[in-house]
Amino acid sequence: MTIISLFQKGDVAEKIKNAPDSGYQIGVVIGSFIPFVVLVGIAYWMYNRAKKRDENGY
Repeated sequence: MTIISLFQKGDVAEKIKNAPDSGYQIGVVIGSFIPFVVLVGIAYWMYNRAKKRDENGY
């Protein structure tokens, strides 16, 4: 079930248009950016780890 939900495409503009209030709109916007922020964090962690490995000579 989790794999299927990862491939579902949500239309943020449509959700914001049908939003009941501004709090929901803010939640939709934040929720759409969370996966991007997590991927950037993982990429930075991997880069930093590889950089430290090069400095130590491994």
